[in-house]
Amino acid sequence: MAKVLVLGAGISGHTAAAFLKKKLGIKHQVVVVSPSAYYQWVPSNIWVGIGQMTVDQVRFKIETVYKRWGIEYKQAKAVSIHPEGTTETNRPFVTIEYVIGDKMGQTETVDYDFLVNATGPKLNFEATPGLGPKGYTTSVCSFDHAAHAWEELQKSLAKMEAGEHQTFLVGTGHALATCQGAAFEYILNIAFEIKKRNLQHLADLIWITNEYELGDFGMGGAFVKRGGYVTPTRVFAESILAEYGIRWIKRAGVNKIEPGIAHYENLAGEYLSQKFDFAMLIPGFAGAGIKAFDKNNQDITSVLFRPSGFMTVDADYSVKPFEDWAASDWPETYQNPTYDNIFASGIAFAPPHSMSKPMTTPNGTALFPSPPRTGMPSGVIGKVVALNIVERIQAGKKIEYKHKASMSRMAAACIVSAGYGFMSGKAATMTVSPIVPDWDKYPEWGRDINATVGEVGLAGHWIKLFLHYMFMHKAKGYPFWWLLPE
Repeated sequence: MAKVLVLGAGISGHTAAAFLKKKLGIKHQVVVVSPSAYYQWVPSNIWVGIGQMTVDQVRFKIETVYKRWGIEYKQAKAVSIHPEGTTETNRPFVTIEYVIGDKMGQTETVDYDFLVNATGPKLNFEATPGLGPKGYTTSVCSFDHAAHAWEELQKSLAKMEAGEHQTFLVGTGHALATCQGAAFEYILNIAFEIKKRNLQHLADLIWITNEYELGDFGMGGAFVKRGGYVTPTRVFAESILAEYGIRWIKRAGVNKIEPGIAHYENLAGEYLSQKFDFAMLIPGFAGAGIKAFDKNNQDITSVLFRPSGFMTVDADYSVKPFEDWAASDWPETYQNPTYDNIFASGIAFAPPHSMSKPMTTPNGTALFPSPPRTGMPSGVIGKVVALNIVERIQAGKKIEYKHKASMSRMAAACIVSAGYGFMSGKAATMTVSPIVPDWDKYPEWGRDINATVGEVGLAGHWIKLFLHYMFMHKAKGYPFWWLLPE
């Protein structure tokens, strides 16, 4: 019997665990360790943050699903990985710490034959003093953060109803933050709510971003086909914000938050500030902070993880100029090169380089978006990692993996909603193929221009609503879940 341990039950970890158990059946063991009792469909947290969905519409308790599937679940966090075991035994294991219940604070070791690190990111609010729900801004990165954001947003809306002007600041809260798309969607929904209440005259909406140009989204921007014309995503993004009366501050690295004031450095090296009444700023991401030790208990964290805390996989991490980086640098199987029974899935893997050109201010501050790895890519990677582990277990020996998921060949779709309702909402829909631009294969546009498109309209909003219910159906393991795409 083989034992597969999955760390994390987000989009990637949950997907990996589901396919591992479905393919391996009762002959093998699948264990999931996650500090959260819930699975959450993160893309819909936006609607929680705007009061259009409840927390329970975007989450469910994973223990019930795992019991039905025959997966062992432990509500705990991973503390350390011991890929060589100890001097007494060669059996690899992970030390975990329980986060709730009678065992809270207690540690335990969980051995494994194969390990999938799908811990996702640490929301690194601490990197920007004053940032986050414990500081002076809100977040929509988790369902509880989104619920808090809605509470705070309602206060501003109530003040506007009473005739008081409000300034809304939404965007990235760190010079290297990613997930611009989530913030972009949130500010459009705030604008929709304000317009619905006829309060535009009392609102100042500001988009603040570390992007060099709007529409970069951490992918180096893109060219999309729209209405038969090729349009840069800069124009696509600017036109949408302008339509909703949103002004923008770009090339800005937020570095400190005080009550009602966001301080930032721009690419020119100027230190500026922006006042706000309500702010939702996405934090920078870091690895989960797991340590690693060899059989002699010597620290080998740098062997398993990059300095960022994300796991080293089959990517090219060599140091070279941005212009020399290539699509082929990106990983395909997400296997650690030192320990071939360890994989990193979803956000947990370390990207080899940014897709956006690295920029530095005259003061030496790195200022550019980090690569996105959320949503669709995370699900696809989780499935591919699971299928390769399954086939290796079934073969009983090392094999050449046939399932691959390089982001330089993977397409992705993003739907940015604006409003909620069967007839009142609309969305900007964008697909890119591939996610990582490949200038060797597509020298003119960097991507397949026939598969990289953008549209705005009510149909995209219907698709967004449909996908919410489809992916919740899939995640809950309802009939034929495995037939639905990642």
